[in-house]
Amino acid sequence: MKKIIPLIALLIVSCGNKAVNEVKNDTASHKIVSINGSISEILVEFGLENDLVGVDKTSTYPLTLKNKAQIGNAHSINLEQIISLQPTVVLSLNERGLKPEQAEQLRQVGIKVNFYDLESNTASTEKLIKDLGNEFKKEAEANALVENLHNDLKNIPAIDPETKVLFIYARGAGAVQAAGDNTAMTEMIKLAGAKSATEGQFEGFKALTPEALLDANPDYILLFNTGFESLNGEAGLMEIPGMNKTTAGKNKRFITMDGQYLSGFGPRVGKAAIDLANALKAE
Repeated sequence: MKKIIPLIALLIVSCGNKAVNEVKNDTASHKIVSINGSISEILVEFGLENDLVGVDKTSTYPLTLKNKAQIGNAHSINLEQIISLQPTVVLSLNERGLKPEQAEQLRQVGIKVNFYDLESNTASTEKLIKDLGNEFKKEAEANALVENLHNDLKNIPAIDPETKVLFIYARGAGAVQAAGDNTAMTEMIKLAGAKSATEGQFEGFKALTPEALLDANPDYILLFNTGFESLNGEAGLMEIPGMNKTTAGKNKRFITMDGQYLSGFGPRVGKAAIDLANALKAE
């Protein structure tokens, strides 16, 4: 159900925001709400952590962001909370963030809203860094961050390109899906130098059936830490029908990584690829 903000409340906050914005513009400082973990991380790298007044649930790195006001996630954004923070600007991704009508409500009370694109590739990561650098007059910091990204990408260790990896998205034993083409997880698998076990079979996510698992026959299973925990760890994974017949299951080759780190395609994407590649060549 959409939440309607009373007009009088909007007007009151709008007046307050106008005064705050004028002061902040005069001092060249900001009050920023970020609705994406990768955006938040970039801003911290720019030295703007103190300017962040609110973040979403994907803003988990660095850990100090947990001390910021929490405004929900892309599926449940608390507009009232955002407005109460009186930000000078709200930053969101186009596909995973504010809805157009939510952005319009914020603009009606004098809050600037910026949208950015972030696709699951490193060129898009680089563009996001540079776009944010231009917005906040942090061009030098953005260039340095891009250089670090390039260096990380050069240092991804070589692995057997035929290594097959299956990403499983789990929210308990009753909700297990496999990642297919055009997902952040399979793009990360390819960036690390391996092969998605579902390559060319389907796009997005699909319920994991015993037949699909055996057909994929991955060498490794990759999961978010939270997904692994939702299955009660290795024992729960082995209870998935067909798992014990796969190469990954027979050898207990299960890799877990932080969700934002693995799939966020933020400034640490190169480091995440290095860590994944190292895990895949550990045996």
